[in-house]
Amino acid sequence: MSQYLTAIDENRVGTYPAVCKSGAGYFFDDVLEYRVWCHPEEGAADVCNGEDYYFAFSNYEEALEFSSHTEGAEAPLVLIRQREWINEPLNGVFEHCKGERIAEWLPEWLERGPRKPGDIEQFLKEAKKDCSE
Repeated sequence: MSQYLTAIDENRVGTYPAVCKSGAGYFFDDVLEYRVWCHPEEGAADVCNGEDYYFAFSNYEEALEFSSHTEGAEAPLVLIRQREWINEPLNGVFEHCKGERIAEWLPEWLERGPRKPGDIEQFLKEAKKDCSE
């Protein structure tokens, strides 16, 4: 059993665009893959003419194992899909957004689990209450 959710579609692992959003959103819907970014300037093999590159995995443990045994590799990140999320354009100002957003997150941000119906509404209600106290 994996510490975190595994990729929703193992056949798509490694096919998602390298460029995506980073962090934010507070909620996620799907785990797409785990990524380990490698940096030639930090000792990773130079396979992309000096550019950074990543390896994709379907679960956290494989990504962590690879990361811990590869020179010039970062700790794993998780690529997630958000269909609804929270935007915070200013500190304490929250917006409920809908659409599709693909972002890299820290794996520990997955701990509360995927978004459930009503989660965002409850978050906004509590945030509004906190501001009025």
